[in-house]
Amino acid sequence: MSIQADIIEQIEKFKTIIIHRHEDPDPDAFGSQAGLAEVIRNCFPDKNVYQVGENNASLEWITTEDKIDDKVYDGALVIVIDTANTPRIDDQRYKKGAFLIKIDHHPNDDAYGDLTWVKTDASSSSELIIDLVNNSNGKLVLNKKAAEALYAGIIGDTGRFMFNNTSAHTLRVTAQLFEFGIDAAWMNRKLDEITPGIAKLSAYVWDNMTITEHHAAYIVLKHDLIKNYKLGAAGTAPIVSVLGKIDTVKCWTLFVQEEDGTYRLNIRSKGPIINGLAKEYGGGGHPLASGAKMDTLTDEQLKEYVAKLDKIAATYTGEDND
Repeated sequence: MSIQADIIEQIEKFKTIIIHRHEDPDPDAFGSQAGLAEVIRNCFPDKNVYQVGENNASLEWITTEDKIDDKVYDGALVIVIDTANTPRIDDQRYKKGAFLIKIDHHPNDDAYGDLTWVKTDASSSSELIIDLVNNSNGKLVLNKKAAEALYAGIIGDTGRFMFNNTSAHTLRVTAQLFEFGIDAAWMNRKLDEITPGIAKLSAYVWDNMTITEHHAAYIVLKHDLIKNYKLGAAGTAPIVSVLGKIDTVKCWTLFVQEEDGTYRLNIRSKGPIINGLAKEYGGGGHPLASGAKMDTLTDEQLKEYVAKLDKIAATYTGEDND
């Protein structure tokens, strides 16, 4: 029996299903979570299906979350999607259920769960949900609402098909979603839109970013600066790609100071493998898109980090990295 069949068997078995995803959610976290929830609701209307975690005002066009009591977890199936490791799971009550499933496309460095389905060559967790449906022998089916959420997730993690994680399979399953009459153009525009605050902060980043000798780039955004632009820490998400728009930049890091003084590191690349660097700082992720956290960021710590990032850029041969 395949892992997909095992997952579907558990979905069929449980009356209550609670779906979690990672903190600081992006479109794929919301899209895969909401897409799976809607598929289950559509096919099993007698089940109680919840999706939990903090809401994100900028992504409420994809979905909004449920607020549930601890007692709902009693005897429940918990599915955690799009989350590589347990510290990043939004709402740590995920451990309170009767059975735990992990579905993800990040490297499986933390193989938690009673069932674990990880496929790192998938473009997104949303793509995996479509695969789950397609391999269910008709037990799961898509509808328009699920298709909309899953499309948002796919275009989020592929950069509207600009990133090299876009495969022929990605485009085939995306084509399925179009058959439901989704407004793909509207969703593409939603992901491309920025607020006036983001536009001004983008200009600040381009004016103040540093590019190293070997074409790595970085900038540190302090919490007080972000407040001036009326953005929460999560509101800086559209800024992550800004540094990489410079044609000579190979890899880059956006340091975002949180309200508690710690730093969130958004590490990205056009080719050099950077997830090893993320792991050095307690994080991880994809070869070309990773994240990490630092409790402090002294001048010496910044200098040490940037030297490592620059070395990665310096040793890059220009070969494709999938």
